[in-house]
Amino acid sequence: MGPFLLGFAIFFGLIIIITGIFTVKQQTAAVVERFGRFLSIRNSGLQFKIPIIDKIAGRVNLKIQQLDVIVETKTKDDVFVHLKISVQFQVIRDKVYDAFYKLENPQNQITSYVFDVVRAEVPKMKLDDVFERKDDIAIAVKEELNDAMMDYGYDIIKTLVTDIDPDVKVKEAMNRINASEREKVAAEYEAEADRIKIVAKARAEAESKRLQGQGIADQRREIARGLEESVDVLNNVGINSQEASALIVVTQHYDTLQSIGSETDTNLILLPNSPQAGSDMLNNMIASFTASNQIGEKMKEQNKAKGIVNKKNKDNRNSNDNNDLEF
Repeated sequence: MGPFLLGFAIFFGLIIIITGIFTVKQQTAAVVERFGRFLSIRNSGLQFKIPIIDKIAGRVNLKIQQLDVIVETKTKDDVFVHLKISVQFQVIRDKVYDAFYKLENPQNQITSYVFDVVRAEVPKMKLDDVFERKDDIAIAVKEELNDAMMDYGYDIIKTLVTDIDPDVKVKEAMNRINASEREKVAAEYEAEADRIKIVAKARAEAESKRLQGQGIADQRREIARGLEESVDVLNNVGINSQEASALIVVTQHYDTLQSIGSETDTNLILLPNSPQAGSDMLNNMIASFTASNQIGEKMKEQNKAKGIVNKKNKDNRNSNDNNDLEF
């Protein structure tokens, strides 16, 4: 054997060795066939096969995958909506053979089942129910897919309704309804706030009036007590009650005039007042008190006379009654 043939044999041997070695990535399975017939499934790591005779038919992804399916359907109240269904699925490690050989395109198969389930469930619901019961739709899709895809070596991990998109006009109407509801609630709260303010103001005014009345009553009580003490002081120096009352009134009259005159910024109008006004008022008050006393004395005498007459009439009636009894 010449050097050329030896070199060719070595090179050919290296090619055979190299083609007989292959690696499989993590979370991946390799399907090996021999002469077109299934031979084995190789997992992650360094693997060997017979060159030329064995070949890698394909590799299966064992990771969790997600497929987004957009379905257009109609609700029970005749509203067209677009639903986005996200399906998370995974090839079962023990069923790589079924996943590789039984389904040509698993994504299309899953999409068909999603369309079938959604278009069977959503027409039973009104639009508002679709938003409220989207989890029920997702559960129904997952159950249907699990029953169907398990035989093909696929496990449905989770299904989610990630978007519900009604027609544009329907969304505008829903937004208007929502805005109207919020305006109604806001109006109710504003009305309640106004009512609370009115009630609080009324209570405050009532309390103010009560305290004001109490203050006036206390003021008048103190004034009366002061007048009483003033009259007692004047009586002690030999001035009778009528003269004391008149003197106090005159004093208050001049005190009032003095307080009004001391105000520089006032809108009060002073009526004409003569120096004799105080003495005239005092004389009038004394005359009034004197006339009042005279009238009171006459009334007492009249009442006393009436009492004597009534007593005589009563005595006469009693004596007549006694005479009747003796007879």
